[in-house]
Amino acid sequence: KQFDIFENAVGRPSSSSFPKHLQRTPVVCPCQISQAIMSIFEYNGAAIIAMAGKECVAIGSDLRFGVQLQTMTTDCPKAYKIHDKLYIGLSGLGTDAQSFHQQLVFRHNMYKLREERNIKPTTFGHMVSSMLYEKRFGPYFTAPVIAGLEEDGTPYLCGMDSIGAMETAKDFMVQGTAPESLYGMCESMWRPDMEPEELFETLSQCLLSGVDRDALAGWGAMVHVITKDKVISRTLKGRMD
Repeated sequence: KQFDIFENAVGRPSSSSFPKHLQRTPVVCPCQISQAIMSIFEYNGAAIIAMAGKECVAIGSDLRFGVQLQTMTTDCPKAYKIHDKLYIGLSGLGTDAQSFHQQLVFRHNMYKLREERNIKPTTFGHMVSSMLYEKRFGPYFTAPVIAGLEEDGTPYLCGMDSIGAMETAKDFMVQGTAPESLYGMCESMWRPDMEPEELFETLSQCLLSGVDRDALAGWGAMVHVITKDKVISRTLKGRMD
Protein backbone atom coordinates (compact mmCIF):
# COMPACT_ATOMS: atom_id res chain seq x y z
CA LYS A 1 0.00 0.00 0.00
CA GLN A 2 2.84 2.42 0.79
CA PHE A 3 4.46 1.56 -2.55
CA ASP A 4 1.22 2.40 -4.40
CA ILE A 5 1.00 5.75 -2.57
CA PHE A 6 4.60 6.54 -3.60
CA GLU A 7 3.84 5.70 -7.22
CA ASN A 8 0.82 8.00 -7.20
CA ALA A 9 2.91 10.77 -5.69
CA VAL A 10 5.45 10.66 -8.56
CA GLY A 11 2.73 10.49 -11.18
CA ARG A 12 2.79 6.74 -11.95
CA PRO A 13 -0.42 4.65 -12.04
CA SER A 14 -1.04 2.29 -9.13
CA SER A 15 -1.23 -1.48 -9.65
CA SER A 16 -5.01 -1.39 -9.17
CA SER A 17 -5.39 0.81 -12.28
CA PHE A 18 -3.58 -1.68 -14.55
CA PRO A 19 -5.61 -4.10 -16.72
CA LYS A 20 -6.34 -7.36 -14.92
CA HIS A 21 -3.98 -9.40 -17.10
CA LEU A 22 -1.09 -7.09 -16.17
CA GLN A 23 -1.69 -6.98 -12.42
CA ARG A 24 0.61 -8.88 -10.08
CA THR A 25 -0.63 -12.35 -9.15
CA PRO A 26 -0.19 -13.79 -5.64
CA VAL A 27 2.71 -16.21 -5.17
CA VAL A 28 1.75 -19.67 -3.87
CA CYS A 29 4.12 -21.14 -1.31
CA PRO A 30 5.46 -24.62 -2.33
CA CYS A 31 4.52 -25.99 1.11
CA GLN A 32 0.86 -25.28 0.34
CA ILE A 33 1.10 -27.30 -2.87
CA SER A 34 2.71 -30.30 -1.17
CA GLN A 35 -0.10 -30.53 1.37
CA ALA A 36 -2.60 -31.24 -1.43
CA ILE A 37 -0.63 -34.19 -2.83
CA MET A 38 -2.11 -37.53 -1.71
CA SER A 39 0.01 -40.51 -0.68
CA ILE A 40 0.13 -43.31 -3.24
CA PHE A 41 -1.12 -45.69 -0.53
CA GLU A 42 -4.29 -43.57 -0.22
CA TYR A 43 -4.88 -43.15 -3.97
CA ASN A 44 -7.59 -45.86 -4.22
CA GLY A 45 -8.67 -46.04 -0.56
CA ALA A 46 -9.03 -49.13 1.63
CA ALA A 47 -10.02 -50.33 5.08
CA ILE A 48 -9.13 -53.85 6.29
CA ILE A 49 -9.57 -55.51 9.69
CA ALA A 50 -8.49 -59.00 10.76
CA MET A 51 -9.65 -60.25 14.17
CA ALA A 52 -9.08 -63.42 16.19
CA GLY A 53 -11.64 -65.42 18.17
CA LYS A 54 -11.89 -68.81 19.84
CA GLU A 55 -10.62 -71.30 17.25
CA CYS A 56 -11.81 -68.92 14.53
CA VAL A 57 -10.56 -65.86 12.73
CA ALA A 58 -12.25 -63.19 10.60
CA ILE A 59 -11.12 -60.70 7.99
CA GLY A 60 -13.16 -57.92 6.43
CA SER A 61 -12.63 -55.12 3.94
CA ASP A 62 -14.62 -52.25 2.50
CA LEU A 63 -15.96 -52.32 -1.07
CA ARG A 64 -15.06 -48.87 -2.37
CA PHE A 65 -12.66 -48.36 -5.27
CA GLY A 66 -11.88 -44.74 -5.97
CA VAL A 67 -9.41 -42.44 -7.67
CA GLN A 68 -8.48 -40.05 -4.88
CA LEU A 69 -11.81 -38.50 -3.79
CA GLN A 70 -13.79 -39.75 -6.80
CA THR A 71 -15.65 -43.04 -6.25
CA MET A 72 -15.44 -45.30 -9.31
CA THR A 73 -17.16 -48.50 -8.13
CA THR A 74 -18.55 -50.08 -4.95
CA ASP A 75 -17.90 -53.79 -5.56
CA CYS A 76 -14.17 -54.09 -4.95
CA PRO A 77 -13.29 -56.23 -1.89
CA LYS A 78 -9.66 -56.22 -0.78
CA ALA A 79 -9.60 -59.62 1.01
CA TYR A 80 -8.45 -62.53 -1.17
CA LYS A 81 -8.72 -66.27 -0.58
CA ILE A 82 -5.53 -68.33 -0.66
CA HIS A 83 -7.19 -71.53 0.59
CA ASP A 84 -10.05 -72.45 2.94
CA LYS A 85 -8.04 -71.67 6.09
CA LEU A 86 -6.08 -68.67 4.84
CA TYR A 87 -7.04 -65.21 3.55
CA ILE A 88 -5.00 -62.10 2.82
CA GLY A 89 -6.11 -58.47 2.69
CA LEU A 90 -4.19 -56.04 0.49
CA SER A 91 -4.56 -52.30 1.02
CA GLY A 92 -2.77 -49.60 -0.93
CA LEU A 93 -2.58 -49.05 -4.68
CA GLY A 94 -5.19 -51.21 -6.41
CA THR A 95 -3.07 -52.20 -9.41
CA ASP A 96 -0.15 -53.29 -7.23
CA ALA A 97 -2.52 -55.23 -4.96
CA GLN A 98 -3.90 -57.19 -7.93
CA SER A 99 -0.43 -57.87 -9.34
CA PHE A 100 0.88 -59.00 -5.97
CA HIS A 101 -2.15 -61.26 -5.42
CA GLN A 102 -1.47 -62.98 -8.74
CA GLN A 103 2.12 -63.61 -7.63
CA LEU A 104 0.87 -65.08 -4.34
CA VAL A 105 -1.57 -67.43 -6.10
CA PHE A 106 1.27 -68.62 -8.37
CA ARG A 107 3.60 -69.22 -5.41
CA HIS A 108 0.92 -71.13 -3.50
CA ASN A 109 0.08 -73.32 -6.50
CA MET A 110 3.76 -74.19 -6.93
CA TYR A 111 3.98 -74.97 -3.20
CA LYS A 112 0.98 -77.33 -3.47
CA LEU A 113 2.52 -79.14 -6.45
CA ARG A 114 5.80 -79.64 -4.62
CA GLU A 115 4.55 -80.36 -1.08
CA GLU A 116 1.11 -81.89 -1.89
CA ARG A 117 -0.56 -79.86 0.88
CA ASN A 118 -1.79 -76.36 1.57
CA ILE A 119 0.66 -73.84 2.94
CA LYS A 120 0.55 -73.03 6.66
CA PRO A 121 -0.35 -69.45 7.67
CA THR A 122 3.00 -68.89 9.42
CA THR A 123 4.91 -70.16 6.39
CA PHE A 124 2.78 -68.02 4.10
CA GLY A 125 3.44 -64.94 6.22
CA HIS A 126 7.20 -65.35 5.93
CA MET A 127 6.88 -66.01 2.20
CA VAL A 128 4.92 -62.77 1.72
CA SER A 129 7.49 -60.85 3.76
CA SER A 130 10.33 -62.30 1.67
CA MET A 131 8.57 -61.43 -1.60
CA LEU A 132 8.03 -57.82 -0.51
CA TYR A 133 11.58 -57.38 0.77
CA GLU A 134 12.89 -58.79 -2.50
CA LYS A 135 11.36 -55.74 -4.27
CA ARG A 136 12.41 -53.22 -1.61
CA PHE A 137 14.16 -50.87 -4.09
CA GLY A 138 11.02 -50.69 -6.24
CA PRO A 139 8.32 -51.96 -3.88
CA TYR A 140 4.73 -52.96 -4.40
CA PHE A 141 2.66 -50.11 -2.96
CA THR A 142 0.56 -52.42 -0.82
CA ALA A 143 0.35 -53.35 2.86
CA PRO A 144 -0.86 -56.92 3.54
CA VAL A 145 -2.93 -58.31 6.40
CA ILE A 146 -2.91 -62.12 6.76
CA ALA A 147 -5.57 -64.07 8.66
CA GLY A 148 -5.62 -67.85 8.94
CA LEU A 149 -6.08 -70.90 11.13
CA GLU A 150 -3.23 -73.24 12.02
CA GLU A 151 -3.74 -77.00 11.90
CA ASP A 152 -4.57 -77.09 15.62
CA GLY A 153 -7.16 -74.30 15.27
CA THR A 154 -4.96 -71.49 16.61
CA PRO A 155 -5.70 -68.12 14.95
CA TYR A 156 -2.84 -66.47 13.10
CA LEU A 157 -2.81 -62.72 12.41
CA CYS A 158 0.02 -60.92 10.69
CA GLY A 159 0.53 -57.51 9.12
CA MET A 160 3.43 -55.85 7.36
CA ASP A 161 4.44 -52.75 5.44
CA SER A 162 5.35 -52.45 1.77
CA ILE A 163 8.86 -53.88 2.26
CA GLY A 164 7.85 -56.84 4.42
CA ALA A 165 8.48 -55.76 8.03
CA MET A 166 6.30 -58.30 9.87
CA GLU A 167 4.18 -57.77 12.96
CA THR A 168 2.01 -60.49 14.51
CA ALA A 169 -0.91 -59.97 16.87
CA LYS A 170 -3.09 -62.07 19.17
CA ASP A 171 -6.17 -59.82 18.97
CA PHE A 172 -6.57 -57.82 15.75
CA MET A 173 -4.72 -56.20 12.87
CA VAL A 174 -5.79 -53.24 10.72
CA GLN A 175 -4.62 -51.57 7.50
CA GLY A 176 -6.01 -48.81 5.32
CA THR A 177 -6.46 -45.09 4.97
CA ALA A 178 -8.00 -44.49 8.44
CA PRO A 179 -6.05 -46.72 10.86
CA GLU A 180 -6.72 -44.43 13.83
CA SER A 181 -10.50 -44.88 13.58
CA LEU A 182 -10.18 -48.63 13.00
CA TYR A 183 -7.76 -49.10 15.90
CA GLY A 184 -9.98 -47.09 18.23
CA MET A 185 -13.06 -49.17 17.43
CA CYS A 186 -11.20 -52.49 17.69
CA GLU A 187 -9.56 -51.59 21.01
CA SER A 188 -12.91 -50.69 22.52
CA MET A 189 -14.96 -53.66 21.21
CA TRP A 190 -12.61 -56.66 20.92
CA ARG A 191 -12.49 -59.23 23.71
CA PRO A 192 -10.85 -62.67 23.86
CA ASP A 193 -12.43 -66.05 23.04
CA MET A 194 -15.31 -64.84 20.89
CA GLU A 195 -17.43 -67.41 19.06
CA PRO A 196 -17.79 -67.12 15.25
CA GLU A 197 -21.11 -65.24 15.28
CA GLU A 198 -19.97 -62.83 17.97
CA LEU A 199 -16.67 -62.34 16.14
CA PHE A 200 -18.54 -61.51 12.93
CA GLU A 201 -20.76 -59.00 14.71
CA THR A 202 -17.82 -57.31 16.44
CA LEU A 203 -15.66 -57.03 13.31
CA SER A 204 -18.62 -55.76 11.28
CA GLN A 205 -19.42 -53.02 13.79
CA CYS A 206 -15.77 -51.97 14.01
CA LEU A 207 -15.38 -51.85 10.23
CA LEU A 208 -18.59 -49.96 9.49
CA SER A 209 -18.02 -47.46 12.31
CA GLY A 210 -14.38 -46.96 11.32
CA VAL A 211 -15.04 -46.21 7.66
CA ASP A 212 -17.80 -43.71 8.57
CA ARG A 213 -14.93 -41.41 9.61
CA ASP A 214 -12.97 -41.90 6.36
CA ALA A 215 -13.91 -40.33 3.02
CA LEU A 216 -11.64 -42.73 1.09
CA ALA A 217 -13.20 -46.02 2.27
CA GLY A 218 -16.59 -47.51 2.95
CA TRP A 219 -19.66 -47.99 0.72
CA GLY A 220 -20.32 -51.46 2.16
CA ALA A 221 -18.06 -54.28 3.30
CA MET A 222 -17.27 -57.98 2.83
CA VAL A 223 -16.50 -60.14 5.89
CA HIS A 224 -15.13 -63.71 5.95
CA VAL A 225 -15.23 -65.79 9.15
CA ILE A 226 -12.91 -68.82 9.06
CA THR A 227 -13.65 -71.78 11.35
CA LYS A 228 -12.24 -75.31 11.49
CA ASP A 229 -14.96 -76.77 9.27
CA LYS A 230 -16.30 -73.90 7.13
CA VAL A 231 -15.92 -70.34 5.88
CA ILE A 232 -18.80 -67.87 6.35
CA SER A 233 -18.79 -64.93 3.90
CA ARG A 234 -21.26 -62.08 4.23
CA THR A 235 -21.73 -58.76 2.43
CA LEU A 236 -22.59 -55.76 4.59
CA LYS A 237 -24.58 -52.76 3.48
CA GLY A 238 -23.07 -49.50 4.66
CA ARG A 239 -23.62 -45.80 4.18
CA MET A 240 -23.53 -44.83 0.51
CA ASP A 241 -22.39 -41.25 0.92
